[in-house]
Amino acid sequence: MNTNNATKQWRIRWIWQILLLVIIPFCVTACSDSSRYPQRKNTVTHFETMNHPHLSNTSPKDPPATIRLFLCGDVATGRGIDQILRYPVSPVIYESYVRDARDYIRIAEKANGPIPHPVNDSYIWGDGLKELRRFSPDIKIINLETAVTSSEECWPDKEINYRMNPRNIGCLTAAGIDYCSLANNHVLDWGYSGLKETLSTLRKAGIHYAGAGVKLDEAETPAIVPVKGKGRVIIYSCGTLYSGVPEEWAATANRAGVNLLPDLSEQTLQQIKGKIASFRKEGDIVVFSIHWGANWGYETSESYVRFAHRLIDEAGVDILHGHSSHHVKGFEVYKGKLILYGCGDLLNDYEGIGGEEVYRPDLALMYFVETDPFTGNLVSLTMSPMQIRKFRLNKASYTDTQWLVKMLNRESRLPGWRILPGDDNRIYLEKRE
Repeated sequence: MNTNNATKQWRIRWIWQILLLVIIPFCVTACSDSSRYPQRKNTVTHFETMNHPHLSNTSPKDPPATIRLFLCGDVATGRGIDQILRYPVSPVIYESYVRDARDYIRIAEKANGPIPHPVNDSYIWGDGLKELRRFSPDIKIINLETAVTSSEECWPDKEINYRMNPRNIGCLTAAGIDYCSLANNHVLDWGYSGLKETLSTLRKAGIHYAGAGVKLDEAETPAIVPVKGKGRVIIYSCGTLYSGVPEEWAATANRAGVNLLPDLSEQTLQQIKGKIASFRKEGDIVVFSIHWGANWGYETSESYVRFAHRLIDEAGVDILHGHSSHHVKGFEVYKGKLILYGCGDLLNDYEGIGGEEVYRPDLALMYFVETDPFTGNLVSLTMSPMQIRKFRLNKASYTDTQWLVKMLNRESRLPGWRILPGDDNRIYLEKRE
């Protein structure tokens, strides 16, 4: 009997020791981790759980799941990047100063050292893959700045010739890309046959797209991406003449091309409003992806600002996804809706090409956006700073992150809000106290 009691007491002490070894380190870690990130109580949020008509029976402790999106600017996987992947197309291009796409590899290597090739499909995403896994977005949205084709039909007199072999489409699926905006100034670099092969390749890969098509009706049709258990996201894509899209690239009833806006006029706004309304259902989130503005410079024209505001006020847009600038620009939160005026390039082969260093085009941002599925309002915005080096994404240094924070606070339209660096070297949007 005494032996059994001793055995029981030994077991009890052993269990308590195990619990203490597990629980105490866990609590310490949890407490220390909470200090690494900015406090979330002032995060941009527009949930009013108790008062929301759709949530009247929902406990405030158990709010509805947000819709999580990953957004970025130009992903230019053609030309030099295509040449380091496993299945490069012919390197022949017809640019003014470069006739061999492999020259862009040599330029980059001269600046930052050898670039391995051939590389696997995930190479170019580098540290970005960890960020995508960490945030686990419902939908990953990019502006695909290249034709995906082996076509030899180069568009006459085009200054830049971007193409990626369709066999390299794995570099997009490796990151789980769900949607590509195509209304830009490179999707037709290799002619109509190149555009048609691009569309076919994306369809076969199961990647949604909008902004280009074999006829105007297809080019104008938004992508509808379902989010299991949360609703749908409608993504409307268009380009503008001001971003370098040739006027002759505009799709027509009888010609392939891109969804090109002639201007930012009242008539154009009403056409967009009608098109979105014809697809939108109650509860849908609408992303308006637009290729606009110059490649360089922080200034955002007031006509762009007014147009963005009216898209939100009148056309039901929830997020404006702007791209074309080769560097990160400021953004705005307008009536609870996010306006990204210029996301900047995420991936390109410009490494080693000088001339615009003042804008730090080597720095990129991955935008992780959470939205309220009922209102479309912004719930939170986290930005992961990256540096493009050796044709891949690398976590930006502390100094580079501080530079981005300073620039964003200077250039963004955020009365009542501020942009702060976290101890984790990410960037957060916070409300001013």
